[in-house]
Amino acid sequence: MLNWNNVYKSYWGANRALDSVSLSVGPGEIVGLFGANGAGKTTLLKCALGLLRYTGSVTLDGEPITHRNIARLSFATCEHSFFPALTPAAHREFYKEHFPTFREKRFDALMDFFALPLHRRARGFSTGQKNQLEVTLALSQGADYILMDEPFAGNDVFNREDFYRLLLGLLEPEETIILSTHLLEEVQHFISRAVLLDRGTIAGDVTTGELEERGESLMDFVKSSLHYRGDRVLKTLEGLDDGEEE
Repeated sequence: MLNWNNVYKSYWGANRALDSVSLSVGPGEIVGLFGANGAGKTTLLKCALGLLRYTGSVTLDGEPITHRNIARLSFATCEHSFFPALTPAAHREFYKEHFPTFREKRFDALMDFFALPLHRRARGFSTGQKNQLEVTLALSQGADYILMDEPFAGNDVFNREDFYRLLLGLLEPEETIILSTHLLEEVQHFISRAVLLDRGTIAGDVTTGELEERGESLMDFVKSSLHYRGDRVLKTLEGLDDGEEE
């Protein structure tokens, strides 16, 4: 179980990114993490990885996350964490050496699926290819909890849809995905649970099974939880018209 316990994080002393957030994610869950830009999604993931200082605690099966268990977490980020001077083949050897649970067959399968060049340095990849390599490495590391932060930017919709289907077939029952994304409609049939962040707090937390029982779509749930104002475009345009008439 991955637990955020009363986690608080602010930037420059004033800008509150997370406000006493508590969240638990268990083995085998596929969690969609949703919220507007600046809601705290990336901060939440980076706190779990020890990339940011914060108050509160993040634990893995009741233990603090340290060098002893950090390999049970992997991270795919649109900021990219691979070595740009290395080829995918060199990354494979590096991961095999440093992660005893590295899934080499999965790595090779994903490289074939994305048609990525094995012996070209990563810095020469397109943005979409870099994201695909990032995801491939995160999924192949052998981690129990795979954290993904907007991993599909720069990839076309067909590649993304095919990837979701492939991922459902690749994952072992105990593997957990936490996916931060704005692509609600694309992932609604892929995830098993939706967590909403709004200005650093948990605004909603529901399983897709509960949504189905209520006859509610993921988009409707997000809009109602975040108090979406459907009239704001019209009001803004009306305000502009009024100003021009004056």
